[in-house]
Amino acid sequence: MRTLLRALVDQREWQAYDVFRLHFERAASELAKIENNPGLASLSVSDSTYQRWYYGSGRPHPGSRRVLRHLFGYSVDELWAEEPAPACPADEVSTSPHTGSWAVPDTDVQRIGQHVAAAARQAMEFAVNAEHCVAGSETLGYLQSEVRHITQIYNRVPVADILDDLTHMQAMTFRLLESGRTKPSQARDLYLLAALQSGMLAKASHDLGDPQSAMLQARAAAVCADQAEHQAMRAWVRGLQSGISYWADRPDDALRYAREGTAKAADMRGSVTVWLAAQEARAAARVGDAGTAHDACCRAEELREHTSPDDLDALGGNFVFPQIRQTYFAVEASVLLGRVNEALVRRAEEAVRGFSDTDNPHWSFGAEAGCRSNLALARLRTGDLEGTAEAVQPVLDLPLNRRNAGIVSSVTRVRTSLMSGPARNARAADELKERLAAFSTHSALIDPRHASGQPPRLQPRPPRHSTL
Repeated sequence: MRTLLRALVDQREWQAYDVFRLHFERAASELAKIENNPGLASLSVSDSTYQRWYYGSGRPHPGSRRVLRHLFGYSVDELWAEEPAPACPADEVSTSPHTGSWAVPDTDVQRIGQHVAAAARQAMEFAVNAEHCVAGSETLGYLQSEVRHITQIYNRVPVADILDDLTHMQAMTFRLLESGRTKPSQARDLYLLAALQSGMLAKASHDLGDPQSAMLQARAAAVCADQAEHQAMRAWVRGLQSGISYWADRPDDALRYAREGTAKAADMRGSVTVWLAAQEARAAARVGDAGTAHDACCRAEELREHTSPDDLDALGGNFVFPQIRQTYFAVEASVLLGRVNEALVRRAEEAVRGFSDTDNPHWSFGAEAGCRSNLALARLRTGDLEGTAEAVQPVLDLPLNRRNAGIVSSVTRVRTSLMSGPARNARAADELKERLAAFSTHSALIDPRHASGQPPRLQPRPPRHSTL
């Protein structure tokens, strides 16, 4: 018998234990706040218990029952009952006169698609287990394909859309590494995959406004990159840590990490070298070191001339640093230093144009929002209040699930500058100040399905080192 609980888990693609546990613990924390019962916040579920629940045996204790009801909206009796058959009135089903096959009602198409996707995920889980925890070619190919896919869409979709897939991939990769039954070449490939996955989860934690978890994921990525002996990934992780520190208002740490990354990338020619120089420029500008910022920007331009794509560049997404992002960083460094003139405004406009084409493979809604916020700041500091409002309006129109931590910080800079600058008392500034304040107040740094108001803590469980 297929229970309603199993059907709901499959529908949401939470079949992997680590993914289900993440959602269960998050629901327990939410319910603890709602009921003012701290004891619920510590509830979790073991792998063996989850497996019994999934296959319809065993029953949860009272605390877990309440958590499951909060998570799924059904009582335990309903969750353990057989999945209801979908209603399908006779007048909604017909046979095609051309093919003789059954025509599926439009209302069922989405449900069927979800079942097909769930079946595919279950098939892959079976295939991984069938390899007896050895990373065979199919398992590695699957993990590599998923990492490439998520990398390419990360900057184009809300983080909630890819979070479950990322945590699932990381958990599967860690399990394979912990098995200790991989060949040395397979282990290196898996450690690189784990580094890439942990790096993206660090970015996700940052986007969700949780720099502590972001740095933990980044440290896990650093360990995995070391185990993979992948020098470019080692350097990239330092750039990631620089970015996390920069947005967490720790510019000195951001500067240090960027320089450490540059040292690791001394003999490389991939775009990560340009990224690290640009990160250093931006961090230096944040601490007011104009000389270092200028030198780092010049070094980034020189490195660009000698760049040769490597395997990280081939992945795309956050692992490549194209020219349009370099312009974005350079403009931001100048804006932070207060070196604003008409020439910088034009360059800021150029950066916005570079990120206005959503068909560009390097397009990112976060980078576009950052460029528009920088343009707003540049125009504001030249006294163009109307131009400021025009530049930032597309950012203020972003839906809640795209208002990540970096975007909120960029908008906050515009608001702070407006409130402290010479235009603060202008009548036209009042409405803009209200819109800027409302943006941050109504931002959703978490998956809107969760109502606690706190971002999920995506802390990694690094794999124990396999014997290579």
